[in-house]
Amino acid sequence: MKPRIGITIGDFNGIGPEVILKSLASPSVRKSIAPVLIGSAEIFNFYNRKFKTKLKLKAVSAPTEEVTPQEIPVVNVYNGSEKNVQLGKAAPDAGVCAGISLERGVQLCLQNHVDAMVTGPTSKEALHIAGYNFPGQTEMLAMLSRSERVTMILVAKTLRVGLVTIHVPVRQIAENIFLGRVLEKLETIHSSLKNDFGIEAPRIAVLGLNPHAGENGAIGTEEKEIIHPAIEKAREKGINAVGPFAADGFFATLKSNSYDAILAMYHDQGLIPLKMQGFHEGVNFSAGMRIVRTSPDHGTAYDIAGKGIAEPGSMIAAIHLARTIVTIRPKNP
Repeated sequence: MKPRIGITIGDFNGIGPEVILKSLASPSVRKSIAPVLIGSAEIFNFYNRKFKTKLKLKAVSAPTEEVTPQEIPVVNVYNGSEKNVQLGKAAPDAGVCAGISLERGVQLCLQNHVDAMVTGPTSKEALHIAGYNFPGQTEMLAMLSRSERVTMILVAKTLRVGLVTIHVPVRQIAENIFLGRVLEKLETIHSSLKNDFGIEAPRIAVLGLNPHAGENGAIGTEEKEIIHPAIEKAREKGINAVGPFAADGFFATLKSNSYDAILAMYHDQGLIPLKMQGFHEGVNFSAGMRIVRTSPDHGTAYDIAGKGIAEPGSMIAAIHLARTIVTIRPKNP
């Protein structure tokens, strides 16, 4: 049996529906999973016609409804139409549809109606307009799935980068880094590398916060007072964590497969080098979440929405990673 993967529509005014449909038109995807789309059946069909992906979509109320092998079920959670589409705009309709799709996707995962979910790119602004007041999809999904310790890991080719802080303004980064949080992220990443990626003895590199990793306190004390003690406590727990490293030199000299994961202190520190290595192949994975959730590492790309030029590589990679993790992660009793 192929894993059943739920795929949420994301923001339908962006490139989400386009990259989803293009991905499902890929033979490698259709051979490896049983897709279940979640969103508006009419809007998916609108994009199916617009981009001539020629997929056979069937509106259903639940994934358990019977479909033919050629049909792709669409769990219809929003009665929209092409009249609701406002390409390239953060709009309430799109935010509502995206939010409801996320809620339904988590529900289907928890009920074991789908084995994992892949979330389409969503606009935080549209979600906020629609009344979903979360910093991002990850935080919303953690709450919905009742997952207390979740760490974002971005995956591209041989790189896996976890983040201590995610969507935090730069001026607030330092105050959001403390020993307990760094240790928690190391524990979550270590456990995920073993349970989700099948790595028996994971090696984790930890980056410093300040230039030159603080230069022994000359350019900031976070490394001495927070990060290094967290690494020591992690090592006491049997976690093979090393660092803190100066980020610029670390990435400049990093060799393939030197470490199984890297823990960065903030968003751009870890994600700029990752996206330089594999921009069209990057995947966002929520380590520590009760459900298997992945997402492409790009946003809604409003500037190219509806033009038919969006690359589906990251979405395809997200689907394949979800499938891989489903086959590796131990099943709950």
